[in-house]
Amino acid sequence: MPKQVDHRRRREAIARALWRVVEQRGVTQLTMRVVAQEAGMSLGQLQHYFASRTAMLSFAMDFASEQTSVRIHQGLAELGNRPHPRAVLRLTLAEMLPLHADARATSRMSAAYVLEALHDEAVREQARRGLAQGRALVERLVHQAIADGHIDSGRDPAIETNLLLALTGFTSLIELDVIETQDALAAIDVHLDRLFRST
Repeated sequence: MPKQVDHRRRREAIARALWRVVEQRGVTQLTMRVVAQEAGMSLGQLQHYFASRTAMLSFAMDFASEQTSVRIHQGLAELGNRPHPRAVLRLTLAEMLPLHADARATSRMSAAYVLEALHDEAVREQARRGLAQGRALVERLVHQAIADGHIDSGRDPAIETNLLLALTGFTSLIELDVIETQDALAAIDVHLDRLFRST
């Protein structure tokens, strides 16, 4: 009986190989041949799953986003029933920073994807949609926290969302050893304390 191939799992293995290439060698080394070698397969086998570098990169970015969502949902489960919105926002922001191996891989993948998006209109639109969806999620959390009285009703949800997401700019400072991870988390905590001061 012929061996059954799990195509989704194979695509995910290719995506993880792509992450490793980006993390270890940089985006300039991101070719289909190099990714195939990293994944332990021939270029022809890889091309069976992805017809182009862009298609491969787009899938890898979608997979990275899925993995971030999984980590956030796992973290939320650990917070228990009806966690305080401050804790939810802190968890969400922390998962967007390169604070552990998986988040670091995702962060570097995102940086490579943004660079690609600057020069490829199709990738740009996909990246824009993904970022807009992530931003909308944070704004919903802020809006609900205001509605529930956890954040002062005079706060503008859109502005507060933008300020919260600006904190993810710590990524490059962490990656280049300008600040320590605890410094970024301390700044996030101070900002959240100020935002939720009325509670």
